[in-house]
Amino acid sequence: MLELKDVTYTVRENGEDINIIDHLNLTIGDGKFVVITGPNGGGKSTLAKIIMGVNPVNGGRIYLDGQDITYLSITDRAKAGISFAFQKPVVFKGIRVVDILKIASGRRISISEACEYLSKVGLCAKDYINRELNDSLSGGELKRIEIATVLARGTRFSIFDEPEAGIDLWSFGNLIQVFENIRNTVDGTVLIISHQERILNIADEIVVIEDGKVAKQGKRDEILPELIGTASAMNNACSILTKEA
Repeated sequence: MLELKDVTYTVRENGEDINIIDHLNLTIGDGKFVVITGPNGGGKSTLAKIIMGVNPVNGGRIYLDGQDITYLSITDRAKAGISFAFQKPVVFKGIRVVDILKIASGRRISISEACEYLSKVGLCAKDYINRELNDSLSGGELKRIEIATVLARGTRFSIFDEPEAGIDLWSFGNLIQVFENIRNTVDGTVLIISHQERILNIADEIVVIEDGKVAKQGKRDEILPELIGTASAMNNACSILTKEA
């Protein structure tokens, strides 16, 4: 279980302190597939980085299964069982796919095991296992390889920050299939930051972040219809304003 209690993250702009995350309280249970969504600038990606330790908090506490991880380093949080996939995958040029999977797993894995992780994300293992991580790979391919590294780690809490960012529509369709597979087969908790309805539609729970706080949290069937209704109302209003103009 992950618990954030009264967490605040502040940045200083033009001599003024601005709360990006504002006394936020959030609890995420074990074994859940949770999607965090909300308006742009609401603090979603910042929250993901706070959980991983990329951004240090200015106040409040963070607990993982009762352990206070508030001031643990990124490395120590990774050792505690948290994985993080960035919006734009980090590319270690010159390293082969099989090597990055071995590094991610933290143990001696066989070629067949490495191939299994690639298969789980919809990549033909024989075509990718010995390829180098470089510019010859598309954004969608890099995304899926990064997800494979998270699976290879086998952590109890995995975070994906807007995995759909920067990939084409065809790759996005494959990405949805990957996350559906993860939802059905992975034992740990999965947390995804996303705007996409198709990703929201496979969530167990949805958390809405607005102005650095939790505006709503609940089961998908409770939250998603309201979100879709709100989006439709906003689109209609914009359409009316455009016609009037």
